[in-house]
Amino acid sequence: MSQPIFHISDTADQTVVALADFFVETAKRAIAENGRFSVALSGGSSPKKLYELLATPDFSRQLDWDKVDFFFGDERYVPADHPDSNALMVKKALFDPLRIPAANIFTVDTSLPPDEAARQYTEAIQKRYQAVQVRFDLMLLGLGDNSHTASLFPHTPVLHDPSVSVKAVFLADQNVYRITMTAPLINLAHRLAFLVYGKGKAEAVEAVLNGPEDIENHPAQLLRKAVGEVHWFLDEPAASALSR
Repeated sequence: MSQPIFHISDTADQTVVALADFFVETAKRAIAENGRFSVALSGGSSPKKLYELLATPDFSRQLDWDKVDFFFGDERYVPADHPDSNALMVKKALFDPLRIPAANIFTVDTSLPPDEAARQYTEAIQKRYQAVQVRFDLMLLGLGDNSHTASLFPHTPVLHDPSVSVKAVFLADQNVYRITMTAPLINLAHRLAFLVYGKGKAEAVEAVLNGPEDIENHPAQLLRKAVGEVHWFLDEPAASALSR
């Protein structure tokens, strides 16, 4: 189990800047060591600010983006042109402004049935890396106020899935499917980076980091088993309930 590494800023905007700097530093290191950088992205409103910042000249000119491979830690099971699509959000915020080559972008094919979409995405990841164990250089993650991360939601069977893969998840309360990387796959990443800000997330942050183990109610606790570094980028309000 990796001890969490904290990056706490006064404001949400400062937190996003800190993560952007970390993203660039991690990418430069991976490219220098291995020639390429692999990152699994998260969806939602919080990381959108990060992607928009990375697309600005101050950050974009620091990296050779042709050497970056983009994946998605999870995806909403909606058509590719749907406003809720994680891939569409990142396309507008990051891929299009930086003219990222299509060959470097690996998205979930949501035109397939959910289980088939998950299976094919697992195969796409394995084919790209041709490795027994796929270890992303960086895994970007958020945290819901219900302690979910990626699409690992409370009281879903995927929380107990031991496979290093991608799975379909049905959320009965919303009557929707999600496609998500499993906790064992996420936990193999060299670096995990949570981006969390706002007072509304403070209790979840404390429960995930310091609360008694309760995976069913706090799924992000599964990532206490990460083999790489686990970084938490928080603003002061999100960190306000931390007991240590």
